[in-house]
Amino acid sequence: MKISAVIISYNESRNIGEAIRSVDWADEILVVDSGSTDDTREIAESLGARVIYHPWIGFAEQKQFAMQNAENDRIISLDADERVTTELKDEILSLTGAGDLKDGYSVPRQTFYRGQKIRYGGWYPDRQLRFFDRRAGEWTPRVIHESFKLQKGATLGELSGHLLHYTVDSIEQHNRSIAERYAPLGAKQMLTDHKRTSFLNAFMSALGTFIRSYVLKAGVLDGRNGLLIAYFAAHNTLMKHLIFLENQSEGRKTE
Repeated sequence: MKISAVIISYNESRNIGEAIRSVDWADEILVVDSGSTDDTREIAESLGARVIYHPWIGFAEQKQFAMQNAENDRIISLDADERVTTELKDEILSLTGAGDLKDGYSVPRQTFYRGQKIRYGGWYPDRQLRFFDRRAGEWTPRVIHESFKLQKGATLGELSGHLLHYTVDSIEQHNRSIAERYAPLGAKQMLTDHKRTSFLNAFMSALGTFIRSYVLKAGVLDGRNGLLIAYFAAHNTLMKHLIFLENQSEGRKTE
């Protein structure tokens, strides 16, 4: 069983090196870059990765392109801000001689927020299907929160080794990510899903998001960062609805 590690990137010079080092055991490391203006590409190539330029076409579409251009059918997929742990690596490599190899395997993802390991608020174990046979499925064509979906009849297993996710370094970064990426893309996904909303629905959805994250999913146990996560989750929900509402009322599509 040969494995291709696949990573998409754009201006990820701070992260790409550690991401690649965490999968240096794979038979191939493929980085699909969408035109970085920093030294992401140079770092990746210096570490032995094969780098392909491909213009940005969306998260799911970019990952589908990357997967299809890998040399091997068995794929370990990760983002530039993620790392494969030694435990997960050993578990994957132990499957090489397994007689009952599944088409795909989900892994628990451990997220770090402002340097803190997050255990609550719905952020853990956050299982992701990241090790799979590309012939058994495809990346779902969603604007945001894309995932690999196995086709009907494919087999799914679970691994216990962790994928580490270093998502947010600062409050400023989190706020900027919502304003520039998550809220606009969330609004676009609402358009794609033919949703409707209102000011009341926007407010109630944001409130519900905060309560769910901070109270029902025990985000309070993550301390100050749990509160920040719940607040920004609510803020993202509110902004997503308001952006969509603005475009809904004007009868035009969300950019």
